[in-house]
Amino acid sequence: MSISAKPTTKSDDPRQYSNPLKALIAYGQSVWLDYIRRSLITTGELARLMEQDGLRGVTSNPAIFEKAITGSSDYTQALQELVKRKDLDAKGIFEQLAIKDIQDATNVLRPVYDETRRRDGYVSLEVSPYLAHKTQETLEEARRLWKTVGRENVMIKVPGTPEGIPAIRQLISEGININVTLLFAQEVYERVAEAYIAGLEDLAKGGGDLSRVASVASFFVSRIDSLIDSQLADRIKTAKTPAEQGVLRGLQGKVAIANAKLTYQRYKEIFSGPRWAALASRGGQTQRVLWASTSTKNPAYRDVLYVEELIGPDTVDTIPPATYDAFRDHGKPRASLEEDLEGAHDTMETLGKVGISMKEATDKLTEDGVKLFAEAFDKLLQAVEKHGAQSAPSAINNLTYRLPDPLAQAVKDALADWKTSGKVKRLWARDASLWTNSDESAWLGWLGITDDQISRQDQFGKIAQDVRAAGFTHAVLLGMGGSSLCVEVLKLTYGKIQGYPEMLVLDSTDPAQIRDVESRIDLAKTLFIVSSKSGSTLEPNMLLARRRQGSISSPSLIPARKCSRSRKAAASATFSSASPASEGAIRRSRISG
Repeated sequence: MSISAKPTTKSDDPRQYSNPLKALIAYGQSVWLDYIRRSLITTGELARLMEQDGLRGVTSNPAIFEKAITGSSDYTQALQELVKRKDLDAKGIFEQLAIKDIQDATNVLRPVYDETRRRDGYVSLEVSPYLAHKTQETLEEARRLWKTVGRENVMIKVPGTPEGIPAIRQLISEGININVTLLFAQEVYERVAEAYIAGLEDLAKGGGDLSRVASVASFFVSRIDSLIDSQLADRIKTAKTPAEQGVLRGLQGKVAIANAKLTYQRYKEIFSGPRWAALASRGGQTQRVLWASTSTKNPAYRDVLYVEELIGPDTVDTIPPATYDAFRDHGKPRASLEEDLEGAHDTMETLGKVGISMKEATDKLTEDGVKLFAEAFDKLLQAVEKHGAQSAPSAINNLTYRLPDPLAQAVKDALADWKTSGKVKRLWARDASLWTNSDESAWLGWLGITDDQISRQDQFGKIAQDVRAAGFTHAVLLGMGGSSLCVEVLKLTYGKIQGYPEMLVLDSTDPAQIRDVESRIDLAKTLFIVSSKSGSTLEPNMLLARRRQGSISSPSLIPARKCSRSRKAAASATFSSASPASEGAIRRSRISG
């Protein structure tokens, strides 16, 4: 196997190390810590682990950050400051916290990055788990996080879903370090390795420096045994003979390690031969297999089982704190990864013979993994929002709701299904098959309202400045129902802005309400806005007619011919709102003044 970057080597004698964690280096395995929190960095603990244990990297995920934020006071002061920023939602606040931790951790690990010639010293930050089934959105977020963190030794975590794999190839071709997460199946691992190699080839064609790109393939271990063991336990209960029971029991606690060992063999095969040699000659690093989910879930098994049985050259093991401490205390390192490969093949073959499908199991684990990370991200954002609400009460009233338990669970399940099954992506694609597959796509023009309005921000800004310069004290919106509700919400949300007209909404033809509005304004200094989706709604047209007659109603309605070009634009600017006809119809709303 040809590797140009300096790997962790087996040159040292493992017996010279009294610390089992440090001994792993002698077997060619890099130890990373599956954990992060601010005090790990600020107290010097991370640096101590590097010196004491030979720690060479850090991984994070939403569940880790959720526990760090909710289970410590590390972030209290930072949260109190961030919640004051009106430009940040809960996800934005979390990213500010996480990026600071990632940047600080990469700074601490930079010496490892340099000493190993970019082989180790990385800290991983994950894209939103909500994007697991969205290729383009994953690309955009990964690029943004890479640029924002601004460290050579950060890895952006992208799930190895069918939608994630094309993003991985593209990101590698752009020179972005990637930690591919949520891998359970050998077949999926092979597709990920192919995406990595193809991405390096794309980078090489563009003249990029292959030696500056790194990637790991995070292969999950103990979760496989948790699922397979539960299926085996069910079959043991119904087994008809002691011999059948013995075969089933013989598989318990064996499948995950066998699966990992055979995957490592495929790693060695893939990263050899002329195709890889051509990339290695230009500085390409192999995409090492990283053992993830290495904590023991079954108390009947040795607590360091999934570390001890997967030790081998040119691999990474990211270990959670409890397992990390346990292995330092009583781990027994040995070159185990390539022991009894024949037995590993036999285990996988026997599993199929007893009727358990590894493909079905790994497919389920992948989808469950996406859901678990999404749920952890939900909890994380809720924790940020809760802390923010305690630190800085919102100016907007908080709404609450309560549903009967069965209905509440149904709503929760439906929301989870939409997040993880790609239905949100289909909604944005205006896929009518989400409903009856008839004319629903014609009702979804509101999906583009934000982009439409952002594209007009320069125009709106000029209108606002012209209105301010003209000395208007009030603006009155004439509209009914949906044509006025949005403006009313914005008015209640933001209130009166100093130096600009006060907004009033007239959505009634009741004479008393009309007189009330007239009593509060100076007609000569009032801008009137007629809002109508169709342009033919009777009530706003009646109000407009009355305004032109002289009360709501007086010559203060500025004729377009007397307006400056900008004010004329203000009088005719197009606004968008929902209409059942089509997106084209949605944009026919108009302002008249």
